[in-house]
Amino acid sequence: MIAASRFLCAAALAGAALSGHAQTQVWVNAGFISRHFDRSTDYREENWGLGAEAVFAPAHAAVAGTFINSERQRSRYLGYQWRGLRRQPAGVDVHAGVILALVDGYPATRNGNAFLAPVPYVAIEGRRVGVNFVMLHNGETAALAMQLKLRIR
Repeated sequence: MIAASRFLCAAALAGAALSGHAQTQVWVNAGFISRHFDRSTDYREENWGLGAEAVFAPAHAAVAGTFINSERQRSRYLGYQWRGLRRQPAGVDVHAGVILALVDGYPATRNGNAFLAPVPYVAIEGRRVGVNFVMLHNGETAALAMQLKLRIR
């Protein structure tokens, strides 16, 4: 728990530094809800936690957070989000891209140690509320996860 708190403090400081730019958007989320493709497994699908995105340019953002993962362990992530594909149907921002994140806490992947994970995603963002859809893979099975988010800046 102390390590997670230190991680969140470091992530918050990094987000605060990035958010000093007038155009920076800051989003917060409460973790993920996931759906694993292999339904015969006993993976946890309510992956609650705390995370943030700092969008410092239209196609670039930093992400950080912590959550209880599908293997029922605490995970932390810190990464870069490329948001290069963008459309604006009916005034709603739709972004697609990839997140390159350092993630830990998965016993089935590197015995819980940190690993680099490329994560494809699509974001749908209104003025204050949004949702991210990400495709996750732990080395054994894949899952589609949804992350609701709230813009605070």
